Amino acid sequence: MDYTRALIREMEMYAPDFCDTEFKTVYIGGGTPSWLEEKYMEQILSSMQRLFDIEPEAEITMEVNPGTVTAGFLSMIKKHGVDRLSIGLQSSNDGELAALGRIHDYRRFLHTFELARKTGFYDINTDIMTGIPGQTKETLKRTLSDVLRLKPEHISCYSLIVEEGTPFYEKYHEDVERQKRGEPTIYLPDDDTEFELYTLARSILSEAGFVQYEISNFARPGYECLHNTGYWRRTPYLGLGLSAASLYGEHRYTNEADIYKYMDLIISGRKPVADDTAISRHDAMAEFMYLGLRMASGISRADFYDAFDMDIEAKYGAVIRELIARELLVSAEGRIYLTEKGRDISNQVLYEFL
Repeated sequence: MDYTRALIREMEMYAPDFCDTEFKTVYIGGGTPSWLEEKYMEQILSSMQRLFDIEPEAEITMEVNPGTVTAGFLSMIKKHGVDRLSIGLQSSNDGELAALGRIHDYRRFLHTFELARKTGFYDINTDIMTGIPGQTKETLKRTLSDVLRLKPEHISCYSLIVEEGTPFYEKYHEDVERQKRGEPTIYLPDDDTEFELYTLARSILSEAGFVQYEISNFARPGYECLHNTGYWRRTPYLGLGLSAASLYGEHRYTNEADIYKYMDLIISGRKPVADDTAISRHDAMAEFMYLGLRMASGISRADFYDAFDMDIEAKYGAVIRELIARELLVSAEGRIYLTEKGRDISNQVLYEFL
């Protein structure tokens, strides 16, 4: 496949720049990598291990859509170091899956999950979604009950975001406009219902022994996703492939999104970067705050000083004091983190640091 060859060539371009870097995590996602034919995925994984210094105990995650893998595919990726799967369920209600435009049903998810366990995967994340058209507290309870019965190690619980320019937006745009005006909706849950669904999910997962270590992520102790934790702590990362994003040297790089342009750049011997944005000191500080505060452990005052050679109060003292007074933040033992009340309106709180 032409794209596989191009991706491997991109790896070869970057490998010399990272010859002294040991990678502790790898995340294979950005769509549905499990759609790729087994032989092509094996070429990609083999090239990755050959060209980069991957730590022997590295966390290597692959996103998997239900019904897109075989036992042979799973055995192959496990042989090449993949030790964590993220399976996109969203809902165990087939009507809700149809409303989302998903190609799978709950039966296919169950088959994929059971196949992963039989293949020897013991670190599995399952994606759950709230705010689905037609979703109720009862259907969400059923989804969570179905998932918890399987005993996954990690559950991501995200709210549906309707992006303009997508077929989903075209279908539900009138409801989106009603939401913006604060009017009753027809298909999408209103803000109050969405909040109730989120708090219900958080309560059920907490009672089941899952720790909410980040606003949208819950894990059994010891199974927090190291790769995503790196994002929230602004750990530098290299993104490879179509539309991939990278952060290193206080620059954000975004790869070409058009597959033909991407491959043309690779063929011509150029890195397929479409955008290179330098991150200002001010923006880096803002990112440190609003990304770090997504985690239950919050941010460290000492880490802020080490990163910017400045006490955090010199930059955000007034904002922090106000949010503490409103019982949205806590400052204790050298750390600053959201209260439960702050997590409930996290978008508003994090916006204060932008």
